[in-house]
Amino acid sequence: MTTNSTRANPVPTPPVAVPHDVATAVEPYRIDVPDAALDDLRDRLTRTRWITEVPGTGWQHGVPSDYLRELVDHWAHEYDWRAAQARLNALPQFTTTIDGQRIYFLHVRSPHPGALPLVLTHGWPSSPAEFLDVIGPLTDPGAHGGDPADAFDLVIPALPGFGFSSPLSGPGWSSDRTARAWAELMRRLGYARYGLQGGDFGALVSPEVGRVDPEHVVGVHVNAASAGFIPWGPVPEDELAALTDLERDRVRRLGDFLSGGNAYFQVHANMPQTIGYALDDSPVALLAWMVDKFAAWTHTASGLPEDAVDRDAMLTAVSTYWLTGTGGSAARMYYENMHATPDWGRAPSATPVGVIAFAEDYAIRGYGEKSHVITHWTDVDHGGHFAALEEPELLVADVRTFFRTVRDRRLG
Repeated sequence: MTTNSTRANPVPTPPVAVPHDVATAVEPYRIDVPDAALDDLRDRLTRTRWITEVPGTGWQHGVPSDYLRELVDHWAHEYDWRAAQARLNALPQFTTTIDGQRIYFLHVRSPHPGALPLVLTHGWPSSPAEFLDVIGPLTDPGAHGGDPADAFDLVIPALPGFGFSSPLSGPGWSSDRTARAWAELMRRLGYARYGLQGGDFGALVSPEVGRVDPEHVVGVHVNAASAGFIPWGPVPEDELAALTDLERDRVRRLGDFLSGGNAYFQVHANMPQTIGYALDDSPVALLAWMVDKFAAWTHTASGLPEDAVDRDAMLTAVSTYWLTGTGGSAARMYYENMHATPDWGRAPSATPVGVIAFAEDYAIRGYGEKSHVITHWTDVDHGGHFAALEEPELLVADVRTFFRTVRDRRLG
């Protein structure tokens, strides 16, 4: 098993000034993965012990061996982590400790005065690098054919236990606790008013920040929304009949997912440590586990994920988990969410929520309105789970449209 000495151990650059309170210090950070970690990765990839595949099964039993072999060869011999690292290091990166947990984040300020602070939150299997293609258009819309009035200051954290927000300080890091950490992060950065956007886990965390910090959150925008935006359990016939054709199709696809596509969810939610041994010790196991979801959740006619998401962008996500040893710790958020005590009695959030539902999403407005004040909704007939990678222009346009309606919202 790989020791910590051959994994990423990025060294933060010294803070500009000595902080008055070390416990709440925000320190500049730079990713510096050791050469030994990359050499170890290539060595492991070339020594993979491949399974014996049942002929003719294709993707029915999971990721096909011939496809994965090609992807592994690309990862070992063509993919350039140093290029991805350089792209991230060209942006302002920081770490801070909140509630005992190390949090890594990008903080990219807009050149336009009056820009609205916006927290972008990724999901699984993803990382802050998912948002690289939308940073420019969101922070500097005038340079990308947009209106400078739509500018944002961006804060893009890694979820606790994911990537460079590691190692986990202890149990209990559910999406609710993460939401409280995000509120503290924005307070620590000096933002009195801000918005949030997120998909997957980000679509759980972002609305919760609106609940725990309503006096500072002007609005929340989500994609790839699930809990809080979908039905739980069978939908009665009369309820189903009241839905649109599009919504009934989402109910059908959700049923297919729950009956055959959420095996990973059950493993993460019940045995994150057990699967963690494979994910943190075998890069091919980690790649297969994650690329299976890139294939299932992207919107392509071929079923191949690279027809929707650049192959190197996909490998940057997987490499981030591998080089930080967080395949297992990231799975733990599923466990924490499923074992947290539900708060059934809380009132619906009053924070305005905007939703964009892509072709591979399941969100249905009527279910979302039971616990959110939805003021903006967009259905799209293409695109999938990884919106910032698959459909960055559509995502940026919808984020701009929604936040125009809440930028001047009075709080408090």
